[in-house]
Amino acid sequence: MSRTRTALLAAMALVAGATGTAFAVDPGGAGTAAVPCTVDYKVQNQWSTGFTAAVTITNNSAAKSSWSLKWAYAGNQKVTSGWNAKISQSGADVTVSNESYNAQLATGGSVSFGFQGSYSGSNAIPATFTLDGVTCNVDDGGNPAPGGPANRVNNPYDGAKVYVNPEWREKANAEPGGNRISNQPTGVWLDRIAAINGVNGGMGLRDHLDEALRQKGSGELVIQVVIYNLPGRDCAALASNGELKPDEIGRYKTEYIDPIKAILADSKYSSLRIVTTVEIDSLPNLVTNTGSRPTATPQCDVMKANGNYVKGVGYALNKLGDVPNVYNYVDAGHHGWIGWDDNFGASATLFKEAASAEGATVGDVHGFITNTANYSALKENNFSINDNVAGKSVRESKWVDWNRYTDELSFAQAFRNQLVSVGFPSGIGMLIDTSRNGWGGTARPTGPGAQTSVDTYVDGGRYDRRIHLGNWCNQSGAGLGERPQASPAAGIDAYVWMKPPGESDGASKEIPNPDGKGFDRMCDPTYEGNARNGYNMSGALPDAPISGHWFSAQFQQLMRNAYPPLS
Repeated sequence: MSRTRTALLAAMALVAGATGTAFAVDPGGAGTAAVPCTVDYKVQNQWSTGFTAAVTITNNSAAKSSWSLKWAYAGNQKVTSGWNAKISQSGADVTVSNESYNAQLATGGSVSFGFQGSYSGSNAIPATFTLDGVTCNVDDGGNPAPGGPANRVNNPYDGAKVYVNPEWREKANAEPGGNRISNQPTGVWLDRIAAINGVNGGMGLRDHLDEALRQKGSGELVIQVVIYNLPGRDCAALASNGELKPDEIGRYKTEYIDPIKAILADSKYSSLRIVTTVEIDSLPNLVTNTGSRPTATPQCDVMKANGNYVKGVGYALNKLGDVPNVYNYVDAGHHGWIGWDDNFGASATLFKEAASAEGATVGDVHGFITNTANYSALKENNFSINDNVAGKSVRESKWVDWNRYTDELSFAQAFRNQLVSVGFPSGIGMLIDTSRNGWGGTARPTGPGAQTSVDTYVDGGRYDRRIHLGNWCNQSGAGLGERPQASPAAGIDAYVWMKPPGESDGASKEIPNPDGKGFDRMCDPTYEGNARNGYNMSGALPDAPISGHWFSAQFQQLMRNAYPPLS
């Protein structure tokens, strides 16, 4: 029998609502019946008389120099307009063919298009798709993949509560004033194999899922799980190194991802919306910190050469994507990391490579998350990238340093478009971690800086008060950002607190520990920097514990400098 995704097959779809989706089936492995092509048909928006849809085709057979996709509607749906493909309709029969610029469809390659349509009554997902006359979403023996109906919605956060981690809530409540935010949802971090079953008597993954069911009640609930244990993890930062050595991809698969998938796939948890943040601080390192770049590290060169970041992310997406109520969001760095021209397009291309590795397809990616555990301001309102002061562009300021973006929201929206342009479905959404990027308090500027020079203009008006955009560890002056909320801006599925406020980024001095976490000088407040932060001071708070441990002084600072302010 072929290996399949346990998602709703187009061949098995009967009725879809506003957020109905037909998901792809992955090709079989060696010795199995192959799935020649897969189709991900996703209704993005629906109203009383119309809808928009995004479709992604993945070709698992011989490369094509042109292609034609066909389906038939069971109802009275009519395609009224489309993009990225030529779409025609005769009665119920729809034919979609390539444009000149997307005619090539390699083996394992994907192509996406979208359209707007009208309907009345029901808007059922098509039952069968054929690519050049070959039926998709079934193996070459004609067998559809087994599995229950998928309940993925376009935006899992819409209309749903989000899980409050009782372990974090207890720590927050123990802090003076912490009860003001202790009921905010945060991510559950699985940062080592032992965390799956619980560390030192703490809650394991099943414990969190059981508690999530209790919190859910009769409504919808999202639980956020951070997948974070790649071999040679975080090759440019010692503070967050992990337990797996660079070549231990086998252990990552069998001892980490496979057990997580088995738990998430338990039918007991099928009513939960499980959002995974997949491997922060990994793939962008292969773009920015390798080769001849001044920021390169030997560790990142090793990970690029052995391919285990790409393989690991692909394997995680593939396996977790098999679970029909899991929503995979891949970590996409932040604007102060990949917002420059040299990094922007190359990162999107690399993400597509990872999403096509180890049996994964772009259909396994529901979206991306930016600013995870970082401090980049959500919106810089006192200057824009298009401003000119004293004859110089804002891009020439020392702070912006030729970056294309000044804040995280503009970056996330633009990067989403870039990701779609390289082949990700047009329906992908973005998450932004706003747990520590508020930059409020008495030092928050109330207007633009003086126009004496472009630097006085930017530095006097910027909310983000880090010494340098490359500073990432326990930043002095940071505050809580926007509270978690769904659909806050175009293309953004949610603002989230994926990093639990109060948990340290890394120790400010060397602290022996059994977790494999090293001492990174970027967490030392006396450190004068390296190429990755322009040889500036680290801006880190003193007296910090190792990463993931509770840091009371930072928690108090985050509340004090919250923006919007806490009441």
